Amino acid sequence: EVHLAELGGGSVEAVGSRRPPCVASGSTEGIYLFGCFGQFPGQEGEWVAGIDSAGTTRYAESGKGRFALSKDDAKNTRYLQMNSLKPEDTAVYYCAAEPGFVAMGSVRPIPTSPDDYSYWGQGTQVTVSS
Repeated sequence: EVHLAELGGGSVEAVGSRRPPCVASGSTEGIYLFGCFGQFPGQEGEWVAGIDSAGTTRYAESGKGRFALSKDDAKNTRYLQMNSLKPEDTAVYYCAAEPGFVAMGSVRPIPTSPDDYSYWGQGTQVTVSS
């Protein structure tokens, strides 16, 4: 069993930055894929970014050039660096994990469907004001 906790949400003005960490605990040994999803107001949840245990990353078009996922294996923590934030980035951001996945370029890209992730955090609200 893996437990995920998102931290570091809050309010920020447009063009500001946030770096909410996702801390994993429990049975974290082995290979894990981590994903980040956003629940935007009035919309279905959307995949935002993903990182596998090798450090391979993938981003949704909306976050390319602005968002960056990184990991600190010693702390079992992944960070979503969000820069140049816009009001439309306002969402509850969820961390998700899936064991045993390693990306292999275009043959096996980091998945974007919530169905591909088994473990979920409770979410953290990020509000961007104009």
